[in-house]
Amino acid sequence: MTRSESVYGNIQKPSTVKKAVKSKQKYIRRFGDDTNADYSAEVFENEYIGDLLGVKNIEIGKNKPGTCLGFDIDNGIIVGNIRMGFGHYRISMAIASAANSMGYVPYWMDLNSYPETTCTKVISAQNDLYSKGSRISQKSRLFNKFVWEPINYTGFKQLSYNAPDQKNAELMAAVYKNVPKDIPVVGTHVWPAQAAIHAGMKYVVNAVPDDWPMALHYAEGAVHLIQTHHAYLGYRTMNGMAGKNILKPMPEDSIRYTGHYIDDELVRNIEIDNQRRLERKASGKPMRFLLTIGGAGAQKEIFAAIVNELMPDIKKGKAALYINIGDYMNVWEDLNRLAPGIGSVTTTHFNDWDETKRFCEDALEGDVDGIHLFCHENIFEAVYATNLLMRSCDVLVTKPSELAFYPVPKLFIRRIGGHEQWSAVHSAEIGDGTYECRDIPHTLQMLRLFMEDGVTLKDMCDAINLNKKIGIYDGAYNAVKIAMELKKGGYNR
Repeated sequence: MTRSESVYGNIQKPSTVKKAVKSKQKYIRRFGDDTNADYSAEVFENEYIGDLLGVKNIEIGKNKPGTCLGFDIDNGIIVGNIRMGFGHYRISMAIASAANSMGYVPYWMDLNSYPETTCTKVISAQNDLYSKGSRISQKSRLFNKFVWEPINYTGFKQLSYNAPDQKNAELMAAVYKNVPKDIPVVGTHVWPAQAAIHAGMKYVVNAVPDDWPMALHYAEGAVHLIQTHHAYLGYRTMNGMAGKNILKPMPEDSIRYTGHYIDDELVRNIEIDNQRRLERKASGKPMRFLLTIGGAGAQKEIFAAIVNELMPDIKKGKAALYINIGDYMNVWEDLNRLAPGIGSVTTTHFNDWDETKRFCEDALEGDVDGIHLFCHENIFEAVYATNLLMRSCDVLVTKPSELAFYPVPKLFIRRIGGHEQWSAVHSAEIGDGTYECRDIPHTLQMLRLFMEDGVTLKDMCDAINLNKKIGIYDGAYNAVKIAMELKKGGYNR
């Protein structure tokens, strides 16, 4: 049986398999079939985060100029990812950071960055569709209620959804052809993991995001890594993935609980960063809120409401804002329109990565006031700026996506997709974030609670310190450890 016909012994319906085959054929007609292509695979320095995370890029079929480094077969580990929003890039950075800290060489393999391949064309088409749906869902309550929430919450959950993804992933395998098969792969989206399995990569782990079990994320043949115990049981038993039918569970050696995927530099500095937060609060310094926009560029109206609410406090030196709009410069134009006067108190940091890094370093112990807005055209800088800013912020304001798992006090705004709500529930239960504030009035109420009481921030900092002691934030280290154990034969299969 092919992987689109069965998932851990659970047989797909013939109609489901037929639909999966049609999906693959549709993409072949649209983008061609390069299954037999002989793409080169070369390694180059990553000029953006290479110095921070030790990352090196795998370039496929480009024969680009410059110094080709070659693969480190013994110590290399491939971080297989895609850009679909910012979340999977951020998880990839956490895995790379942990690998680098453990003495391994992280290779960055973005399957959505090889435009001449069928692989990238298929992923880009789906990414464009997903981003469009995310933006529409924030503007239309009817679309969100009757289309977007059901797709993300129940549609992706069904076992039948896995079949077309597995079939389409066959069109992605060609990019791995000349990548050494003995180097472990950590997929931070299911497609790089599925494609790696189809391509014959020997050691594949699948770092599953979110806290809502969905059959979308199965890549049979890989070891599945899960961030929470709730999600572990859901994936293990395939709970609710075929209506009321009870499915065969995953084998125990195909799934592991790891904890949250967090960058080494953030985990390593948890206690000192929390101490600085509490000291700023005690001394009456401006409370620093970090607002980070999602990769789909949605939720700017909520951002604007927060800016307008805090504007008097910003002018009085009681609050300060970091706003990272990623690579969406149009959001700055929207904020100027939606938050009158924002320009008069804002310092912009546009496309100067060295300056952004200096600001983040200085802010750890120095004073910050006003609004600081960051925008970088390069995707690495756009995503990683949030990670750098996180250490010196007091509260991260974010939708409950991959950032829900980070060790920083968090205020959760409205989700994009029903699957995200469970990440907020998990964060609230372990004490490092709020519940999901599903409208602007509740968001502003929570802002005031952080600003005006002496308990909320301290409780979250204390919880984060405790969570670190019990290993909740060790998921990235564990992911690397499991991947290398597979290669060295130390993994219990």
